[in-house]
Amino acid sequence: MASKTFNYDQDFASINFRDHPERYQVGRGEQGVLLVEPYKSEILPWWRYKDPDSATKSAEKIYQLFETYRQHDDFVGMDMARKFIQMGYTRARRYANYKGGRKYTEYGGTHPRGNDPVKAAAAEIFKTWWDKIRQDEDYLERKREHISRWG
Repeated sequence: MASKTFNYDQDFASINFRDHPERYQVGRGEQGVLLVEPYKSEILPWWRYKDPDSATKSAEKIYQLFETYRQHDDFVGMDMARKFIQMGYTRARRYANYKGGRKYTEYGGTHPRGNDPVKAAAAEIFKTWWDKIRQDEDYLERKREHISRWG
């Protein structure tokens, strides 16, 4: 189910991906998550991972948007919600592992790895929702169809 290489050269500022789902690329992981409108503007205000409480509220709201997009037969919205939930996990994990969220020093070395239990708990909340989406057969079928049809 691999899609073609993600094209960052598209004019993201001028494309409304709700009107042009054929231009949307699933990509790998979170590729394009902060570029694809109008979804970025609809989802980003709800995205928080500071602590377990904010992560819970955030993930629940973003999953609610995922379901709303599903009801409107909007795979692009569903996938963008998935990307934000995945990004909640990866960002919270990074901050759990590295104070300040930076793995690498300015000189190319790595900062010491830590373990922030608050950020780790926030990451686990997002991971639960991300796992739910990754096991959603309807979502997976829509993803296969999108990639098959448009790459």
